[in-house]
Amino acid sequence: MSNDNSLRETDRQVISQLMQGGLDKRKGENILFSQYAYFIREGTRKYGLSEEDSFSAYSDSILAAVDKIRNETFKGESSLKTWLYQIFRNKCVDLFRKNSTDKNSIHRAQSISEQLMYISDKARSIVQLLIDKADWRLLKERLNELSEDCRKMLLLWADNHSDREIAGELGYKTADVAKTSRLRCLEKLRRMYNTA
Repeated sequence: MSNDNSLRETDRQVISQLMQGGLDKRKGENILFSQYAYFIREGTRKYGLSEEDSFSAYSDSILAAVDKIRNETFKGESSLKTWLYQIFRNKCVDLFRKNSTDKNSIHRAQSISEQLMYISDKARSIVQLLIDKADWRLLKERLNELSEDCRKMLLLWADNHSDREIAGELGYKTADVAKTSRLRCLEKLRRMYNTA
């Protein structure tokens, strides 16, 4: 980072955590993800994306930002928020273009969360419970379709194990190798959901 002067103290702290390994890096990722998660609403409102597409664009933006920070290609010429929003905006525009050229986009149904707004509170909680059960069942099915290594890795990661701990548990040479494998497994899982 050549220009640290435009960064806020909180930006520098997040960047410092992301440059570490293990739990510090994971904390940095979580802070970065949650700090600007409201961008997801912006993606649906400003770019007309579905909640799922906007979330996907946001998640991809966070992964790209973390990689750029760790590879030291983030120059620090603007705040993390401004820089991350630019990445997110580009991903939203790409998705919007892709969706607008998709001939089936005309027939896109309303999301379930939109439909839940018209249901009474008591019925809504029952419907939400059914949705949660269906989501959990679908997640289990998708995890079972992954290789055994991917499944073990994602379950360890879901239990808050660091990449270093996962590397030791599953026999990877370094935490970075485990991280790369984990990201590949997450991408496979995401693709399975998108094709479902």
